[in-house]
Amino acid sequence: MSRSDIKSKSQLTPVLSINASDSVGHVGIQADIRTITSLGLYAVSAITSIDHNDLPSDLIISQVRNIVTSLHPKVVKIGLIRDASTIKMIRNEVIGAHRIVLAPGIFSSDGTLLMPEDAIEAMKRHLIPIASILILRSKEAEKLLSRKINTNDDMIEVARALTDIGAESVLLRTSKHNDGLLTTLLYENGKAHFFTSHNTEGWQKHGVGGALSSAIASRLAYGDDIEDAIKNAHDYMHKQVVYAVSNKEVESRKTVIYNQFMSLLAKYHNTHHEVAFYADKLCVSTRYLSQITNIFLNISPKDVIDDYILKEAKVYIETTNLSIQEISYKLGFSSQTTFSIFFKRKENCSPTEYKKSL
Repeated sequence: MSRSDIKSKSQLTPVLSINASDSVGHVGIQADIRTITSLGLYAVSAITSIDHNDLPSDLIISQVRNIVTSLHPKVVKIGLIRDASTIKMIRNEVIGAHRIVLAPGIFSSDGTLLMPEDAIEAMKRHLIPIASILILRSKEAEKLLSRKINTNDDMIEVARALTDIGAESVLLRTSKHNDGLLTTLLYENGKAHFFTSHNTEGWQKHGVGGALSSAIASRLAYGDDIEDAIKNAHDYMHKQVVYAVSNKEVESRKTVIYNQFMSLLAKYHNTHHEVAFYADKLCVSTRYLSQITNIFLNISPKDVIDDYILKEAKVYIETTNLSIQEISYKLGFSSQTTFSIFFKRKENCSPTEYKKSL
């Protein structure tokens, strides 16, 4: 796409992200901006903290108020806010938005509690009641409601309780109560929709939850309803080679193998780039693996692997100070030259040229 084909920001629909800044860029405001922009929308942001140092409430509110007043974003994504008084004031600034996506990030991906108790209570009182969709890991829902999730019925009861607080819909992610599977629940209008995946690596990868919630916010900005927004956001993440797929029209064995392939890729992409390695791990032929990826992605397994590595390379280039040589070694290339040839073949420019264009 040429530059002349790209709309100016004034022509794009704005989506506001209120979130913490992460200097590495895999999560937080930087990741939100990257996802929203990649989906063709105008990402605007209000920063709540920088590297775990919370900004003053008046500064946060000033950012939000200026954006809401000047751009009138119809969709607002709210991420991590750790100050109870700020949470209360944020509500009054965004309540007029058409859609509010609340993904508070109560726990980090490694299980660290990120929000103090008074902030959690403030969120329950002031933000959950105005949320179009509340997105939580099951562990976070357990924390909010002081109850355990051990079954599918528990997930439904927890989601119902959260809608009783006021959330229009609830997406509970990555429950592990089913052995060997991750279970996700969408609860909306009293109806439960379950999704399961064998791709435990992909679903729980650092930054995936934030990217998913930003993608959902973006799809809502396009006018999707909640269920379609989740489906289209999932399709987007699927194309990013993050999630597994569930397709009832495809026989279960192929679905299982595909999901297992995605889990293996998340684990070994920085050490193994060969299709034969993954086929061997899966105890299938390379030809059979090719048939499976063609069913789900309409591309070869080699292209799946290469697309995954390219995505990881771009993240390193965009969000770190690592040299091209360091990135090449991190991704399992034998030399910087080999990595550069790979990158140019996939992106039509060298990694150095790509970095300069940022």
